[in-house]
Amino acid sequence: MANILQQKYDLALEHVLEVLDELYANIPENKRISHGRVYAIRVLSKCLFLCLVEMNAPVYEIASSMFRRSDDFRSKGVSLDMLSFYGIEDYERVLPFFESAAASSNWNVRELAQMFFRRLIQRYPNEMKGYLLRLVKSDNANVRRFVGETLRPVQENRWFFRNPEYPLSILRNMFNESSPYARTSVGNNLSDLAKHLPELVYGIVKELVEGGDKNSYWIAYRACRNLVKKEPIRVMDLLRVDEYTYKKRVYKRSDYPRD
Repeated sequence: MANILQQKYDLALEHVLEVLDELYANIPENKRISHGRVYAIRVLSKCLFLCLVEMNAPVYEIASSMFRRSDDFRSKGVSLDMLSFYGIEDYERVLPFFESAAASSNWNVRELAQMFFRRLIQRYPNEMKGYLLRLVKSDNANVRRFVGETLRPVQENRWFFRNPEYPLSILRNMFNESSPYARTSVGNNLSDLAKHLPELVYGIVKELVEGGDKNSYWIAYRACRNLVKKEPIRVMDLLRVDEYTYKKRVYKRSDYPRD
């Protein structure tokens, strides 16, 4: 903290990594898979943010400077999460940092960005909807994938089950997605949504298949990963196939004879 307040950011970032390593080492080994690096980053970023606020320190200036100077995804993640906390009061100043992280060549940075951005969606759903609708038109596939991932119906976004049109109104702009990387995110998103709203996703799958676009069909196929477990024939009928394969599991129409 002393180094941060003295703007000795390079030294402060070295200490950030040391603390993260210590936090990670103190997690019981059997829980590191479910907690791990992200948990350590969340704990430290919240602690730093609250300490800086209590000290009336310039949080934005500090977090943004640390973000720019960070060359390790973990310390960059701490800075980005601090910015997400700051964004609860002033989201406009932090959006460029999330867009930068979303476009990063580092997979870990991109993953952390979509996780931490959900805090802003919860606080400013209408404003972030407009922002995501802009990003979904980006020429960068990483940025478009960020949109899909940050809208996944995970715990932070569980309110989507009551208002599915919120994420779908954005994701529909990606139903013809040409990039396999971003397209996979859309398919996974719909597959997750199908666990809670199967009939809604069945309707979307039908729409995508009837559209006749090969990328849309790919998304429809991916969206059925969970649906096929319960209604394989219905899925194969919708997809107009006699066999559905996902990973090592193969569903064949011939294995489900009709009465």
